[in-house]
Amino acid sequence: MASDLSSLLNSSRALNSHLSRPDLPSVNLSLDQIEAQSRRLVSRQPGASSDADRANYLLAQAHVDAPALANSIAHLNTSTTFSPLQPLQDTDVAGYLRHAHEQNLISTIEEGRRETQEHFYRLLEERSHKDWEAKKRRVFEELGGRATSDSKALAEMKKSFHGKAALAASTGPSLTLQMQSKMMAYDRAISELNAARLRGTSCPIIHLLMQAAASLNSEPSSQQMLQNFHVLAKITGEPPALPPVEHAGAHILNAPLFERKYARVYLGESDCREAAALRTQIAKGSREALEDQFWDIIERTIQSRPMEARLGGDPSVANKIRAFLLMRYYKNGQWEDRIELVAGQPLWAKLYYLVRTGHAQEALDEALKSQQAIEHREDGFMSHFRSWVESPERRLPKPHRDHLQTVYNAHMLHSASADPFKLALYKLMGKLEPSRRTVPQVTMTTEDWLWFQLAMVDEEEEGGLRGLTEVLLSYGERHFDGAKKGVWPGVLLMCGQFERSVAALWEHPETEIEAVHLAIALAYHGLLRVPSRAETSDISPLTLSPLSPPALSLPMLIWRYVRQFVKMDAKEALQYVYCVCLSADQGEGVGRENVETAWELVRRIIVLAHSGPAWEELVGGFRPDGTRFSGVIEQGATLLHLQNTAQYNEQILVRAARDSEENDRIPEAIKLYNLAGDYGTVISCLAQALGNTLAQPAGETEKGKIIERTAVEILRHYERTNRAVGKDRDAAVRLLRIREALNAKSSGRFDVVLEIMESTDLIPLDGDVAKITRKAEEFKDLHDALQRNLQVYLPLTMEALAAVHQSIKNSATAETTRQMTLTALRKKSRSLMVFAGILKYRMSPDVYSYLARLDVEIAL
Repeated sequence: MASDLSSLLNSSRALNSHLSRPDLPSVNLSLDQIEAQSRRLVSRQPGASSDADRANYLLAQAHVDAPALANSIAHLNTSTTFSPLQPLQDTDVAGYLRHAHEQNLISTIEEGRRETQEHFYRLLEERSHKDWEAKKRRVFEELGGRATSDSKALAEMKKSFHGKAALAASTGPSLTLQMQSKMMAYDRAISELNAARLRGTSCPIIHLLMQAAASLNSEPSSQQMLQNFHVLAKITGEPPALPPVEHAGAHILNAPLFERKYARVYLGESDCREAAALRTQIAKGSREALEDQFWDIIERTIQSRPMEARLGGDPSVANKIRAFLLMRYYKNGQWEDRIELVAGQPLWAKLYYLVRTGHAQEALDEALKSQQAIEHREDGFMSHFRSWVESPERRLPKPHRDHLQTVYNAHMLHSASADPFKLALYKLMGKLEPSRRTVPQVTMTTEDWLWFQLAMVDEEEEGGLRGLTEVLLSYGERHFDGAKKGVWPGVLLMCGQFERSVAALWEHPETEIEAVHLAIALAYHGLLRVPSRAETSDISPLTLSPLSPPALSLPMLIWRYVRQFVKMDAKEALQYVYCVCLSADQGEGVGRENVETAWELVRRIIVLAHSGPAWEELVGGFRPDGTRFSGVIEQGATLLHLQNTAQYNEQILVRAARDSEENDRIPEAIKLYNLAGDYGTVISCLAQALGNTLAQPAGETEKGKIIERTAVEILRHYERTNRAVGKDRDAAVRLLRIREALNAKSSGRFDVVLEIMESTDLIPLDGDVAKITRKAEEFKDLHDALQRNLQVYLPLTMEALAAVHQSIKNSATAETTRQMTLTALRKKSRSLMVFAGILKYRMSPDVYSYLARLDVEIAL
């Protein structure tokens, strides 16, 4: 074997012997080494130029000199990129200027492009962040103010704002003590508003809200909101208080009407004369509010530094302005630069600040005192100033304005030493250069700047208030809230963007409460536009459309506010829902939608409110003697635009009862149906509820006890008044009797159980087979609740028979009497089994087996 293997090895070695060449060296390298050596050899070979030659040939056919271009690119000098294409001579001034001009244009375009791109991406990021914050906030609100993994919270998040199933899940997060105190301060104002609306009288709601804000001095936002309410009061012309109706001269017909006073004009065409007058009124009211605010600042400044003010014994307005100027512009024994002295005093600054604080007549009086000195310096100023002050619209005729423009262009526009306050006065009187919106040393603060813009507004030129609004919106919130938070909503309010102002307040949690009440005040005066239901967003209350003015969803705003306390204080929540109907007069069906939404919110409040006396006070009820008393909702039915009792019953009570049924609040649903006079539905609902609770052990749930008590009261009342007679009432009576039997069983009184069950006439126990058969056939005609509870009262009756049988069997009574009683019990037991046998397939096998076992025990 070994020799065979050796010969086989020698033969295999001889197979390639003819291939070997002794002149060639052997290769002792691995495969990787061979590949590396091959690549190294290839890299040493000169590159093939066939591809490059082919490319050059193709480009040459298109008259492209590729080698020349490659050479130019290789020798490109980037340092001369912005040099002139043609060399410029040192003496070629025109060429140099032309080149510099072109370079400036190029760099300006490039810089503008870069800034635009950066601005776009910044706005995109801000908008995305804002939208994300709004959606996140919306989700947190649906989760009850906190993000948890609780299954109930997740279920709540899936329910929409409009869904009825979301009623139980639509309450907000828990309130802090600080929020509760703020809410209570504003609640009183809303209650007074609705009380006045019920009386048919006007209410100074803005001033009531101002009083509420003033009582919250510890709140950081209270001062800013006080100013916002003050602006709105000036715009609407609302007085601080109204004389009582009892006053002899204050008859209700003579009282001013505030409710929806501006609605027709505000919601109408924006280009009509009345709309322009309203915009003028808005600008004037905002300007006057800023004037009052600045005058208050001046007085407080003087009081805080009396030694510097040196007011003396003259309490006049002009003297206070003099003292303020002394404190602000007189330093180290001299006045600041550019303050021009006329007759030894800074007259231009004095006149300007008198106008700035709303004392234009006092400014004219001061000017008249120094008329000669003024005319010596500025000829014609006094006549223009007098005409401007005495004009109701603060507007000069065109010749006067042209003269002011000439003087302004000649002596002030490019002067480095002109008094800035004189320049500001000329701009105000002539409405000069409205596009140049700042005056150095004059418009120093945001309020000063805003007042100056409002004073320059002219509805007949430059777009009026709408033009100013476009400019302010282009600046945006960042421009105004940089140094001081909370200014932007006030800016929007002053330029008539009421919906945007409320939305800006609503975006910040610390001013949500103020946003709601500002919206109510605006709606009361008719200065709030509400969107249609189709246009309303589910995320933000503000609706912006390029084809229509901004609109704000007042119902959404109010519901998101009141749902925080609707369970604790349903009556106060109702007061806010009344305000939803303030916009009922809005056209294009929006007003009707708001009324219907208010009805829906009232129904939500009814369903969400806690049961008890407070709930009955809300919806009404019945006294022990059977007389009906109305609730708070019915008393305020006119505020909900409910025309009569039938509409109130249909839209509020009956539909709220259905919602209560859907949310498993059966006792409340029954009471609501009863209040609505739907007695048949009351009994039907009672029967179903009693049937549902019958299988539960007595006293296991408070809900079952409430249903039983309610059923007893209602049935007693209906039997006395002979209402709802029929199958449902009979079923309810029988179900109550069965519950009595179950309660008797729990206390061990089986003889009472048997007596009660025999009185219901549900089970034939007299042994008559024909009667038993007839009863079984009639079973299908019984009320559904009785059919469903067959498995409850059959075993109950059999258990009573068994217990009584055992008791009699062990008793010490006479044998004859005992046997007669036991025989009667056996007869009843057999009757029950025959009845159960016919209805065998209407119960579970276990129940039937249990009955049979008890029957056997009785038979023994």
